[in-house]
Amino acid sequence: MMNVFVVGANGQIGRQLIDLLKDSKEHTVRAMVRKEEQAAAFEKIGVETRLADLEGSVDEIAEAAKGCDAIVFTAGSGGHTGADKTLLIDLDGAAKTIEAAQKIGIKRFMMVSAIHAHRREKWTAIKHYMVAKHHADKILEQSGLTYTIIRPGGLLNEPGTGKISAAEDLERGSIPREDVAQTIITALAMENTFNRSFDLVSGEKAISDALKQI
Repeated sequence: MMNVFVVGANGQIGRQLIDLLKDSKEHTVRAMVRKEEQAAAFEKIGVETRLADLEGSVDEIAEAAKGCDAIVFTAGSGGHTGADKTLLIDLDGAAKTIEAAQKIGIKRFMMVSAIHAHRREKWTAIKHYMVAKHHADKILEQSGLTYTIIRPGGLLNEPGTGKISAAEDLERGSIPREDVAQTIITALAMENTFNRSFDLVSGEKAISDALKQI
């Protein structure tokens, strides 16, 4: 059993992930949020929370994560902010969280990135976002942590199908956020996903079967 620290818990994937983890028999969960009202909402449904800000210090994040066994970074600045916020949250916020994990000895780290973030030649739009994701992923790969980088395609607010395609390189596609969250949980303890990164879209295979073949 792992106690999982979710960074970006109040985001759309984060909330799906929290819902799945709080009902899990295999893991426990702690949510990192920025605001008291967000913390109160999670505590109301029985989810342990810590207040910390990705624009704050590494020590602040480390203190919030202390005692956990794994970190899932699913934070993002959102589509309505400028390039400066993207760099502060999606890149530097990720880098700080990686430093925090190193500082307190949390080895397992899962990153939600973006499809084709590893392939500069495929970047067509919002390039500052892709730059942030690309370099955050590189920092994680070189961190010495036991990482998994999941690069989902276009995110949908539809019910999950439980069927995915996962591979180093995929054509652009889409996937329900619920299936991204379920993929994160399934991959947490799957050793063949350790120190691996992959694109993720909806597909034909059950999540666990698809992950066994990456």
